[in-house]
Amino acid sequence: MPEPFLEVEDLRYVYHPNTPQAVVAIDGLSLLVGRGEYVGIAGGNGSGKSTLAKHFNALLLPTSGRVRVAGIDTREHDHVWDIRRRVGMVFQNPDNQLISTVVEEDVAFGPENLGLASAVIRERVDQALGVVGMGAYRRHEPHRLSGGQKQRVAIAGVLAMQPECIVLDEPTTMLDPQGRAEVLTTVKALHRDHGITVVLISHALDELVDADRILVMDGGRLALEGAVGPVFDQIAVSDLARLEPPPAVRLAQWLRDDGLAVPKGVYTLDGLADAVAKAAQERGRRG
Repeated sequence: MPEPFLEVEDLRYVYHPNTPQAVVAIDGLSLLVGRGEYVGIAGGNGSGKSTLAKHFNALLLPTSGRVRVAGIDTREHDHVWDIRRRVGMVFQNPDNQLISTVVEEDVAFGPENLGLASAVIRERVDQALGVVGMGAYRRHEPHRLSGGQKQRVAIAGVLAMQPECIVLDEPTTMLDPQGRAEVLTTVKALHRDHGITVVLISHALDELVDADRILVMDGGRLALEGAVGPVFDQIAVSDLARLEPPPAVRLAQWLRDDGLAVPKGVYTLDGLADAVAKAAQERGRRG
């Protein structure tokens, strides 16, 4: 495990505490995200994953327990802006994150609020738009962009603040397949090429195949944790958190159940095709 960047210790969060409407959203959760990791967090509706996301940059504070960002306790009010500078948030609806009438002005909004010099702001905007592949759209009106392009502009706005970590809470939920692919490709590149710590939250497990590690939440608790392949395999033989594994994982399990020696840990169609070919060759040699 690399140096811890996000630390959650016995976190409990209650909406509307001390009222008849009280709801326990997170109940005794502990986890670590290392600096530079790409971690996927999965869970069904009501599992607490979005509530957890808001704790990572102090939008919510623990009812009990502790959350630290780069060693800073999120309950330390004097450090809240330092925490939010370190951890950028991207939410479901890109339209709710775009506030200007021109793309480059939207990306510049955060650095401008930091009081940075114009030349520094320009450099940050150029760099951020380049990273997400939206430099050619800098003078466009955001409302005329596709959903995937809007979400990439929202990510650029976060990048312009130069965070150490980006938390994306169901960022593809409102996008079509092309927009979804654009955003996921961008997220992968942020981690691979720029070393940014990434936390991607989704109920769709096939969006998490590039993660270093997956955490599965259920009922406000951590139900499962591990590398992508083993986590997918376990979900394929259970109804954990009511999650559906990627098609390749489900098909691999069906083939194993039918007696074909497909190894565990296969979770892509290309990987499954290779595994089936090898298993068929081995069966032919034995036959």
